[in-house]
Amino acid sequence: MRRATHMAQAGAWDASLECDQVLIDFDRRFRRRFTLQTERGEDVLLDLPQAVRLRDGDGLCLEDGSVVRVCARPEALLEIGAADHAHLMRIAWHLGNRHLPVQFVGEKIWIRTDHVIADMVLGLGGQVHSMQAPFDPEAGAYAAAGLHQHHHHDDDEIAHDHAH
Repeated sequence: MRRATHMAQAGAWDASLECDQVLIDFDRRFRRRFTLQTERGEDVLLDLPQAVRLRDGDGLCLEDGSVVRVCARPEALLEIGAADHAHLMRIAWHLGNRHLPVQFVGEKIWIRTDHVIADMVLGLGGQVHSMQAPFDPEAGAYAAAGLHQHHHHDDDEIAHDHAH
């Protein structure tokens, strides 16, 4: 099995070294060590010194000098909009208050599909559209400090991530 020992950020590695790709959903893109299967069916061991957040376009650098490109797998998402910026900020506050991972795309907010949250957004006067797209949410205010993130559930079973 080939081994990836470090990661290079998107745009910081030579694309001519690309030998394959891995398609990974958001939940599996914060890792230190695990086995990935490439698009060509080859197993690659991700073996990094510490957990990193893999983003679309990053490169997993193999011991032989070649690079496996990270591709974000499309997921079921909700695209949230509002009549104006003030309403969108209010909706964003409510999403943040629930510690939901969010991705800002222009004047829209993307979240993972969740019918309870969709109903809340509609009740706040927002618009909700279902879609499939790669999900790359904000890392959070404490991510740059090297603090870990984890996933858990509240009593109402709405999932959220946060750093400690």
